[in-house]
Amino acid sequence: MADFVRADLRGSRFERADLTGAQFRAVDLRDARFRGVDLGGVVMRGVELSNVSIHGEIENLTINGVDIAPLVTAELDRRYPDRARMRPTDPAGFHEAWGIVERLWGDTVERARRLAPELLHESVDGEWSFIETLRHLVFATDSWVGRAILGSPAPWDPLGLPWDEMPDIPGVPRDRAARPSLDTVLDLRRDRMSTVRRVIEGLTVASLGADTVPVDAPGWPEPRSYPVRECLSIVLNEEWEHRLYAERDLEVLFAR
Repeated sequence: MADFVRADLRGSRFERADLTGAQFRAVDLRDARFRGVDLGGVVMRGVELSNVSIHGEIENLTINGVDIAPLVTAELDRRYPDRARMRPTDPAGFHEAWGIVERLWGDTVERARRLAPELLHESVDGEWSFIETLRHLVFATDSWVGRAILGSPAPWDPLGLPWDEMPDIPGVPRDRAARPSLDTVLDLRRDRMSTVRRVIEGLTVASLGADTVPVDAPGWPEPRSYPVRECLSIVLNEEWEHRLYAERDLEVLFAR
């Protein structure tokens, strides 16, 4: 353990650091940036939150005695009527949800094509570029459908892009320097999206409720069994959320 009392740590960088159980008292965190952090179980008392932006998975978050997670969910569902359909419970619901994903991403890609090609490699506020976002979705599909559901031990394409905070795993690609064209990445996306559609079209009540067969090889996800429903729900969530991120950043790029 280390004690920092009346220490000037302005501008400090903490990456892959374990701060479990750390205590912060009378600490100035103005303009701090948190990305890819686990805040589970955090307790805050006597804090001042103003002009704060939080985006992530929110569950059981109580502010001044009010659990705000259901309020956030209800408001997001109101803003995006298709969002509730991303939580399907049966094969027909997954089929409907995937059709929505295909339609929405088709519109987003057509919008992105109106930008100069070099802008599709440009980061906005430190986030992934448009093409990096598509590459990540290739990785997500390879992982949760190709590996977890279909049982391929190493399904990843070299252009697939894991999330930044994932530890390096032998055999799993992570080429952040690659600059493939939009059409190259879209070819990969079409192939992976058609794979998801085939899996969803083949769903039955029994197969949706089943568990996957563990893959006996290192990689991601970890080599164990997963509920098929969970794997497909993860893919739907990835597709939904990253399209919103992409649309948000396209607004900035068009404004430039």
